[in-house]
Amino acid sequence: MTWQRLAFFVAALGMLAAAVLPLSSEPTENLFGRPILLAAILLTAALYAGAAFVTPRLSIVITFAGVVLGCAVTLALLRDDTIAGYATRGFWLPVLANWIAAWLGVARLAAVKPRDKAASRMIDLAIPLLFGAFVFYLWEVAVRGFGVPSVLFPAPSAIAVRFAGSLWMLWQDFFQTFILGVLTGYVIGCGAGFLVAVAAHRYTFLGRGLLPIGNFVSALPIVGVAPIMVMWFGFDWPSKAAVVVVITFFPMLVNTLAGLNAAGHIERDLMRSYGAGHRQTLQKLYLPAAMPFIFNALKINSTLAFIGAIVAEFFGTPTLGIGFRISIEAGRMALDVVWAEIALAALAGMAFYGIVALAERVTTFWHPSYRT
Repeated sequence: MTWQRLAFFVAALGMLAAAVLPLSSEPTENLFGRPILLAAILLTAALYAGAAFVTPRLSIVITFAGVVLGCAVTLALLRDDTIAGYATRGFWLPVLANWIAAWLGVARLAAVKPRDKAASRMIDLAIPLLFGAFVFYLWEVAVRGFGVPSVLFPAPSAIAVRFAGSLWMLWQDFFQTFILGVLTGYVIGCGAGFLVAVAAHRYTFLGRGLLPIGNFVSALPIVGVAPIMVMWFGFDWPSKAAVVVVITFFPMLVNTLAGLNAAGHIERDLMRSYGAGHRQTLQKLYLPAAMPFIFNALKINSTLAFIGAIVAEFFGTPTLGIGFRISIEAGRMALDVVWAEIALAALAGMAFYGIVALAERVTTFWHPSYRT
C-alpha cells in the first residue's frame, strides 16, 4: 500500500467522522437528522476511498469531485448558528480530510506531463487557481468555524458581498489611485530612469555620480517622501504620481545600466570591427542585452508604484483613492470595506504585473530562460 493510497483512506475516515462525532460544543442536530448532508458526507467518503484504486488521471477527477462536495457540505454546516463559532472535532476532521484530498489531487495533477502544449498550459494555470481556491475555503471555514469577529478578520464571503455592493465606489478609488497616480508616475519614472541610464552608459562620469545618489534615494522611506510631495504638488493625484516617480526612477536606472553593461567584450569588439557607431551598437547590441534587466525593473516597479501611491494617499488626498478609503474605513472599524479595497489593490497589482510579464515574454522570447 502506497502512502498516497493510505492518505486517501485517512481522508475517507475523516469524512465519516462527522457522522459519529459531535459537530458542535452547543446542542445541535447531528448528521442523522440532516439526511441530505449525511448522504453527501457518505458519497464524499466513497469518492475519496475510490480514488485510491483507479488510475492516477481518473483519480484526479474523482478526488476533485469529492473535494468540491466535501467543501460544500462543511460550508452548509456553517449556516447553522449552533455550529458556526462552536465547531468541534466532528466538523474539523472533515475539513482536514478535504485538505488531505485536495493536496493529493493537486500533487497528482502536477505530476501529469501532457504532450500537448495547450493542455500543459491549462494544467499550469489550474494548479495555482485550485490552490488559491482552497486557501479561500480554509479561510472561510476557519473564520466562521471559530467565530472570529468580523471586526478582526472578516470571512471571504463577507468581503465578496461588500465588494459586489460597492463597485462604483471601488471604480472611483481605482481610477484615482491607479489610472491617475500609478500609471502616470510609472511611465514618467521608468521612462526617465531609462533615458538617464542610456546617457550614463554613454558618459561614464554620470553613472559614477548618479549611482550613489540612487542608493541614497532608494533608502528614503515612503512615509518621509510622501508628505513632502503633498506640500510641493498639492493634495490631488499629481503628488501621488510624484511619489511614484521617485520610487520607480532609480530601480529602472540601476537595472538598465547593469543591463547595458552586460554585453561581453567579444560582442563589443565585433561591433567595432564592423565599424558600427555608438547608435548602431546601442540598438543592435546594448539594448537587446539589457532587455531582461529592463523588464526586471518594470516588474519590480509595477508593485512598488502601487504601494507608493497607496501609502502617499495616507498623507493627504481628495475624498477618493484606495489609500484614502483604507485609512478612513479602518478608523470607522468597517473592516469589510478595508478588505474589499485590499482585494481591489491585489487584483489590480496582479493584473499590472501580469501585463508587464506578458510583454516581457513577447519581447524577449529569444532569451535562454524562455528557450530552455
